[in-house]
Amino acid sequence: MDRRPEAIPQHTGAKAADKQDALAQSRHLLTLVQSSLEDDKADDIVVIELADKSSIADFMVIASGRSQRQVGAMAEHLREKLKAEGVKGVAAEGMERCDWVLIDSGDVIVHLFRPDVRAFYNLEKMWGVDLHPAEGNAEMTASSA
Repeated sequence: MDRRPEAIPQHTGAKAADKQDALAQSRHLLTLVQSSLEDDKADDIVVIELADKSSIADFMVIASGRSQRQVGAMAEHLREKLKAEGVKGVAAEGMERCDWVLIDSGDVIVHLFRPDVRAFYNLEKMWGVDLHPAEGNAEMTASSA
């Protein structure tokens, strides 16, 4: 008689639901980020979905400002809106020079550049982004390659 223990059932349904809830929260945060950048007249907003590509975040947003002053203002306004939304520990790097400001809000990472600095680092290419505007607007999304 075979007395092997029965397999313990996995509660994958609960894990999947938690993952969906977390992704929904990340999408809400993404909407807030995009709205803030659009209000501040950011150029060439690109959204890269990282949820299935990397564990660092669910989304990466890349945008440009026309000057150091605009990049700094966009970063400061975004930090204020994220804090007002209740996001804790919002970190910003690069505020001293405002050539490239990185804002880490957890599941949404935002890179704000002056155009020449953005062209030099070309983060979109590193993440395999399709640079064709989606539905005629300035937002661009990552290719599903």
